[in-house]
Amino acid sequence: MSTIEQQFQEILQNREPKNLYDPMLYIMMQPGKRLRPQLVHIASEMFDGDPDQTRHVAAAFEMLHNFTLIHDDIMDKAEVRRGKPTVYKKWDSNIAILSGDALAVIAMRQLLNLKCDPKITLDILDIFSQTAVEVCEGQQFDLDFETLENVPIDQYLNMIRLKTSVMFAGCLKAGARFAEADEESLQALYDLGIHLGIAFQLADDLLDVYADEEVFGKAVGGDIKDNKKTYVYLKALEMADESQKKQLRALFSITPEDEKAKFEQVKAIFDAVNVKEATEKAIAQYTDMCVADINRIHTEESKKASVIALVQKLQNRSK
Repeated sequence: MSTIEQQFQEILQNREPKNLYDPMLYIMMQPGKRLRPQLVHIASEMFDGDPDQTRHVAAAFEMLHNFTLIHDDIMDKAEVRRGKPTVYKKWDSNIAILSGDALAVIAMRQLLNLKCDPKITLDILDIFSQTAVEVCEGQQFDLDFETLENVPIDQYLNMIRLKTSVMFAGCLKAGARFAEADEESLQALYDLGIHLGIAFQLADDLLDVYADEEVFGKAVGGDIKDNKKTYVYLKALEMADESQKKQLRALFSITPEDEKAKFEQVKAIFDAVNVKEATEKAIAQYTDMCVADINRIHTEESKKASVIALVQKLQNRSK
C-alpha cells in the first residue's frame, strides 16, 4: 500500500521539533503487514465507499496501532521491532513516550479530514476513541497477568480481545460506517474483527513455538524465554497432569542462561499434551465464527471476496 506511506510522509515529514516527529516517521515508514488499513479499505469497498476519503480512516487506525507499539516496546523493554531498533532504543524513553502521545492525537485528527455527514465523522470518532481506550485496558490486563501465577483461559481471551481484536473490529466497523453500511452489517463486521483478532493472536502464540524460523523471520521461543502466559502455555497447563504442571510452572518462573535448553524442555511438555493440535482446533473454531459473521453482512457476495481471502490468508499464515 504505497499510498499510505506517502500519506504518512505528508503528515509527518519536515516538522519541528525533529525529536518529536522523526521517531513517528521512523516507525510509520517501517515495512509491516498493514492489516489495519487493509481492513478499513476492505470494509469500505464492500459498500462502495470513496477510497480517497477512506484513506484518512485507514491512516488514523494505522497510526493508532503504531502509537501502541511505541509504548508497548518501552513496557516490554523490547530492543528490536521489525528488524530495527525500537523507538526508545534509537532515541530514549522520554522521547518515545512523547512521540507516541502526539502520534495518537495526530491519528485522531486525520478523521477531521473526512468530507461526509458530520454524524458519520462523529460515529467514526466514537469507534476510534473506544478502540483506543480498550487497547489500553487490554495492555493493562496483560501487565497484570505477569504477576499472577494462574490466569484462566477466558481471562486471557478477554485480554487479547481488548489488546488485539478490538483494533481489527474498529477498523472494519469504521470503514463500513464511512460507507454508510446498515446497522446489522456494522455489527457483523465488528464481530468479524473480534473473532479474526483472536484467531490471529492464537496463531501468533502457536507460531512462537512451532514456526519454521526461516519463514517466520525471527527466532522462535521468545514468549517462553520471557515467561509469557500465552494461550499455548495456559492450554498446556489445563491439559497437563500434576507432574507436567509442576514442571511447566517451574520453567516459567526462571530465566536461565541456557535459553535453548529451557525451550526444548517446555516444548517437550507441549508436545506430550498435544497442545499444538488443541490450539489449532481453537483457531479453526474462531475462523468458523468469522465465516458466519461474513454471511451476516448485507452486500453482494462478490464484494465479500477480499475479506474472505484475508481471513483465509491469516488462518494459514506461517509468519
